[in-house]
Order: sequence, then C-alpha cells, then structure tokens
Amino acid sequence: MSFNRIQIVGNLGRDPELRYTPQGTPVCSFTVASNDRRKGRTGEQQQDITTWFRVTTWGQRAEAIAQYLNKGRMVYVEGKLHVEDWTDKEGKPRYTLEVDASDVEFFSSNIGTVKDGIVHSSPDQITNSEEESSTSTDPNQEKVSLKEAEIDDGSSPF
Repeated sequence: MSFNRIQIVGNLGRDPELRYTPQGTPVCSFTVASNDRRKGRTGEQQQDITTWFRVTTWGQRAEAIAQYLNKGRMVYVEGKLHVEDWTDKEGKPRYTLEVDASDVEFFSSNIGTVKDGIVHSSPDQITNSEEESSTSTDPNQEKVSLKEAEIDDGSSPF
C-alpha cells in the first residue's frame, strides 16, 4: 500500500489559465510559490527559499478558481504530487513539481463562501449547516473551500 498526498500553502505566481478538453471538460492550471526561511551556511543569515508547484484542477472547481483567483492570492492546495522531467533549450535536465489538486481553499475578504460549486456572496445565502467557511484571526477574511466532495461532476479523470 502507498500514499501520495501533499498540502501546500502559498501564493499564486500567475493568473490561473482555464482551458477545455476536446470533450468540453474545464481544466485550470496555475502555479503556487511556497516560501520557507532557513539559516544560511554561516548559521547567522536567514535565507528565503521558494519552492514552485504547478497545480491542475478539473471541472467546476477549475472554473471557480479561474474566475475568483489571481496572481498573488494566498491558497491552500491538497492533492497528489508527481515530478515531471524535461530538457531545456540548452540540453540540461529540468524537473517540475506538479500537483493534481483534490482540494483548493483560498483566502479573501471579498469572495464569499463556496457551497455545492456555487460561490455565495455572503454566508447568509447558505441554508445548509455544513458550510465550509471558517473563521481566521482576521474577522474580514474568509476561507473558501472547493473540496472534491462539494464539486463532483464526474468529469475529473482522478
């Protein structure tokens, strides 16, 4: 038995790119930068280390992400990690960390709450008690979740 799951919190490095498969399934790709601060070789200086991830989402989740997220927004991404290897123009081997997202949550003061694949402008529009918003230390900030269980249109190949 094996387990492949990654959780990332970071900022979008560029605006999401929405496209459609020949069958009409929405696919959204975006990059996330996760920053870490480590001590330098001397042990005194702090160094910022940035790790980049390419993220792919499918279906209604892809359309919602393309509509509501943009460069610089903070997100939480959970999914399966795999490494793509390729050769650059100079013939050097390169590697890209890619995530097939099963859960994307984004933080904003102006988006609202997502329930059943629909973004509501205020929590009052949701009558179901199983709402996925949560409170943070900032009362103006809401966490918006696009979990697989909430948006399951059957079009994701995963």
